[in-house]
Amino acid sequence: MLGLFSTLNLGARALQANQLGVEVTGQNLANSSNAAYSRQRVTLSTSTPMDTPLGMQGTGVSATSIQQVRDALLDGQVRDESSVGGYWTANQNALENAQAQLGQFLNINGATATGAQGLSDQLNNLFSAFQGLATSPTSLAARQNVVNQAQALAAGFNTASQQLSGLNTGLNTSVSDNVTKANQLLTQIASLNDQISKATASGGTANDLVDSREQALENLAGLVNIQTNANPNGAIDVSIGGTQLISGSQTLDTLQTYDPGNGQLLVRTTTGGTPLTLTGGSIQGTIDARDGALQTLRDGLDTLASSLISQVNGIYSSGYDLNGGTGAAFFTGTDAGTIAVNTTLQTDPTLVQAAGVAGATGDNTVALALAKLGSQSIAGLGNKSFTGAFASQVGSFGFALSNANTEVANQGAVAQMLQNQRDSVSGVSLEEEMANLITFQQAYAASSKIITTVDQMLQTVIGLKT
Repeated sequence: MLGLFSTLNLGARALQANQLGVEVTGQNLANSSNAAYSRQRVTLSTSTPMDTPLGMQGTGVSATSIQQVRDALLDGQVRDESSVGGYWTANQNALENAQAQLGQFLNINGATATGAQGLSDQLNNLFSAFQGLATSPTSLAARQNVVNQAQALAAGFNTASQQLSGLNTGLNTSVSDNVTKANQLLTQIASLNDQISKATASGGTANDLVDSREQALENLAGLVNIQTNANPNGAIDVSIGGTQLISGSQTLDTLQTYDPGNGQLLVRTTTGGTPLTLTGGSIQGTIDARDGALQTLRDGLDTLASSLISQVNGIYSSGYDLNGGTGAAFFTGTDAGTIAVNTTLQTDPTLVQAAGVAGATGDNTVALALAKLGSQSIAGLGNKSFTGAFASQVGSFGFALSNANTEVANQGAVAQMLQNQRDSVSGVSLEEEMANLITFQQAYAASSKIITTVDQMLQTVIGLKT
């Protein structure tokens, strides 16, 4: 038999175990709104039994550990989805910013007011002005209209180029800022690995530290795709783009941006200088938007402006102005950023070369050829007209944005599904915890009853002695 004092110890252990249960349940309830927290539970086991003449007799209960309820597979899936979601969200944000800055549905001249003209309208206005000049080749008003419409078109190209250049600079800054954030998270993860491995080595647990590390890993995965490997001591190794950057508590390398020579920042390791091939995360999403749809739009506008300059000048330079002059260029510059109207025309519209014959002031040969140019297919534009080529560029950009919107919506649904699954395993249920709290409370009260009962029995024994 246990005896009164052993039974008293049994009650004391039961009090301690149930008190710990109340404390852990309180911890769960306190963190019920903490998205990074995973619920914990006390592991109870029977104490070592005692051999008696009647057989093995139990000695009560002991709390053996505080376990964290986590599913490593779900955690890995959530990290992977964070990387995919981060990629598409960054891609979408970059394209939406471009759409907003260039105006509603790429209103290239930068105006956002209702009825503002886009580049397509400005192209049509220029060729309409040439048609008006062909109708009235001696009209100074028609010549001035040609100059005005050309200036508006050139300004539209210039503004679009400046805005796209500014967007490019902003996206480079975003890449650099996110690389800094990624390095901070790498340092944090290595530090948490060190604390967790030390706690594990001493036989304890580091549940809250594990929660903090998991949150840091998911934040890092949102920036750049990562690969992880768990160690027996509780630490997690981290690799990015196939290059290991964290080994236990050591940070083997960090990330840095570099310019490969074209002004577009990419990512490599700092010490090793190894360019990284990233497949997910907001850093790569930003890079792909910058070097994909936005670069295609920039190149397309430059090609459009360059073709316009060469085609118009090719026809215009052979014409004659009202003073008999010839050989001048209508446009100057080489691309969307530099296109401009010849400054001499801006001050004297009589210098517009509309005639095909010297001295024939009423001749409209060149003006008519320029007017027809607007509907012609241009080899340098993929055998499309100027407005057709621009419409194709806008369509490609619109498709890229629409695709990003679709992917963000799809990935959001998948991420929410995975989060719900993880919450069902690791999340805190208020109803369940309240039930546990009542259970531990009642068990604690019952355990205290054992102690008071044994105390009364001891008093009886002592009374018999006296």
